[in-house]
Amino acid sequence: MKKILLLAVILHSTLFTLHAMATDTLTVRIKGMRCEECAHKVKTVLRKDAGVSGIQFNLERRTATIAYDATKTSADSINAHLAATGRYKSSPYSPTDVILRGYGLRIDDMHCKKCSDRIMDRLSKMEGIDSMAPHLDKHYMFIRYDANRTDKAAIRALINKIGYTPVNYYTSDKIAWAYYNIPAEAATQDNIDAVLAIDGVEDVNANARRKSLAVTYFSKEISADKLLEEIQKAGIQAVVPKPHECSENEKKQ
Repeated sequence: MKKILLLAVILHSTLFTLHAMATDTLTVRIKGMRCEECAHKVKTVLRKDAGVSGIQFNLERRTATIAYDATKTSADSINAHLAATGRYKSSPYSPTDVILRGYGLRIDDMHCKKCSDRIMDRLSKMEGIDSMAPHLDKHYMFIRYDANRTDKAAIRALINKIGYTPVNYYTSDKIAWAYYNIPAEAATQDNIDAVLAIDGVEDVNANARRKSLAVTYFSKEISADKLLEEIQKAGIQAVVPKPHECSENEKKQ
């Protein structure tokens, strides 16, 4: 009986090893894949290949990492499936590639040149940042970065860390922004999620250091007054701040 069990264990181990040996990964760039819907279409195409066992996407890099059984399919076959779509053709990917992306941020608490200089000084020391262009009249900054060396989340986290409250910026008359003062203890992920759940809201950020809440929203879906009302209904003590009088002599943070 012991011999049978031992044989079964050895057989299982051998099969597992063979399976592991047959599994490979392929990472490719897919320039036409720009959103979650595109990624879903790519996944639908690749899952028709019986050898594909898993796919991971990075939309900022526009890459797909495909796990496949090398006994059932090949990199050439996978690339052929993608080429057949026309739009989602693949190309080789390397971690050394420079993949430039643009990121627009509305930063309502970026009031003056001193503020924008502070943000740019910190970002310039971050790996992967290519260039920055502030537009103080719109409280807007455009950042170009290498998606192979950093990402939007890291950029946003750094700006938050130095005391500002960035949210997504879009050049559309359908988009508006709101900025509120809140208690420092209200700047939580739970409250961010609660505001994101409000119809018409596209993006939310909160900063405990600044005691602020910033929102990007669709102006045709919700008004500024209704947005504030809904935020307060969610239990967040948000108030519209008084017009800011920025001093160029602010102490550097």
